[in-house]
Amino acid sequence: MTGLPEPDAFTRTYWRAAAEGRLLIRRCLAAGCGAAHHYPREFCPRCWSEEVVWEQAAGHATLYTWSVVHANDLRPFAGRLPYVAAVVDLPEGPRMMTEVVGCAHDTLRVGMDLRVCFRPAADGAEIAIPVFRPAPTAPFA
Repeated sequence: MTGLPEPDAFTRTYWRAAAEGRLLIRRCLAAGCGAAHHYPREFCPRCWSEEVVWEQAAGHATLYTWSVVHANDLRPFAGRLPYVAAVVDLPEGPRMMTEVVGCAHDTLRVGMDLRVCFRPAADGAEIAIPVFRPAPTAPFA
């Protein structure tokens, strides 16, 4: 057991896109719904329609909540302690569980602007894990 996701026939599209640096979500095409969701499912969790398609997300998010994890002996987390487990809001609509990287833990703030980046999986697996980092700030004019 590697502790990594194991792509199957359904999720392979998601993991292939992530390895290429693209974040995919699912969008419902049912009349009157149109909800986007993440994690990838074969049906819409709002209306239960199976009329859902893959859609590329913009890669932006805002931080909804987080926790700094100091103890986790499961692979592959133990080697990255401490790390930030987070929930982010995607502008397409869904909330996503993820990790925030590339910043000091004491600089995290609810509502902060984030951008997706992809961490190659360890152990030579052919997947990448979508994580988020603080968005670059615009220079002062």
